[in-house]
Amino acid sequence: MSDRLELTSASAEQTQAFGELLGAALEAGDVLVLTGDLGAGKTQLTKGIARALGITDEVTSPTFALEAVHEGGRIPLYHFDLYRLHDSEELGDAGVWDVLGGDGACVFEWGEQFADELGDERVDVFVTRLEGESAEVGGEPRRHIELVSHDARGDEFVAAVRALL
Repeated sequence: MSDRLELTSASAEQTQAFGELLGAALEAGDVLVLTGDLGAGKTQLTKGIARALGITDEVTSPTFALEAVHEGGRIPLYHFDLYRLHDSEELGDAGVWDVLGGDGACVFEWGEQFADELGDERVDVFVTRLEGESAEVGGEPRRHIELVSHDARGDEFVAAVRALL
């Protein structure tokens, strides 16, 4: 176990398009932990995921609400932003335990600090702006996106995304 997939995105549109591939491969109970600096593209990926699931809600990072529930698609999408949490005891108050492993997919921005609590039944998605590259005027710098699975279902997920490329 521990399959990996890497690619590069040259724009917000390409990042969203890759998110659509992730969304197409998601099943109920799946967990994605998105890791990257501010502005790296985590929310752009989530927008694509939601679109692939058939969700028409506007997707923004739920920084102050901590959780956004998006329904009306193939499966519910539980979108968390854990940036403001400092202690794992706060995960319950954020609603994590109510939906983890449930009827929808969970996407955690800034969830890497709680990887032990979230468990190995997840796929980590690392989004990194490529250093030393200048964007065209009005454009964005390229991003490196890497998926890393931690269990058998994660391996299946990464393989499914790879097959969609």
